[in-house]
Amino acid sequence: DWSKRKTTFVKRHLTGEFEKKYEPTIGVEVHPLDFTTNCGKIRFYCWDTAGQEKFGGLRDGYYIHGQCAIIMFDVTSRLTYKNVPTWHRDLCRFISRVCENIPIVLCGNKVDVKNRQVKAKQVTFHRKKNLQYYEISAKSNYNFEKPFLYLARKLAGDPNLHFVEAVALKPPEVPIDLAMQQQHEAELAAAAAQPLPDDDDDLIE
Repeated sequence: DWSKRKTTFVKRHLTGEFEKKYEPTIGVEVHPLDFTTNCGKIRFYCWDTAGQEKFGGLRDGYYIHGQCAIIMFDVTSRLTYKNVPTWHRDLCRFISRVCENIPIVLCGNKVDVKNRQVKAKQVTFHRKKNLQYYEISAKSNYNFEKPFLYLARKLAGDPNLHFVEAVALKPPEVPIDLAMQQQHEAELAAAAAQPLPDDDDDLIE
């Protein structure tokens, strides 16, 4: 179940799991994720929208006052990647009505799994929309901090901002093959030098 995988990512962070709260008015768990930077402490209030997609999308209440966003798909599921344009479109449509543009990161989760269905070179949506993309693995903690560091730098307007303490995470549940992941990252870099395809779907049928 994809909603559980997104929740797993959020709950890797200890403060987010221990200090979470429930917002009954819109039915969502809010996880406070703490990071210590060279500019001081930053706390992301992460609204876990897991499970809402089965109802046809997110209600506008999720987006009000949002300052940044992470769109996540599962590299072992072609369907979740095909849904990325819809999530991005809905998010941008609402943002354009209530606030200025906000930083958005695209993440491909579960890169620890050997038989991934969406190959690194097939992920091109972020290039079309000028988004930052990271490959992550919630269960192995791989690249957990990277989306948050990118967003913190954008929100602070400081490209030199960096984390000065280790992120408070649960111990890894699974190992990750770093050699294989380095190969995936190399494929990403090589793909970035190639012309964009006309349609993402052509690559993942």
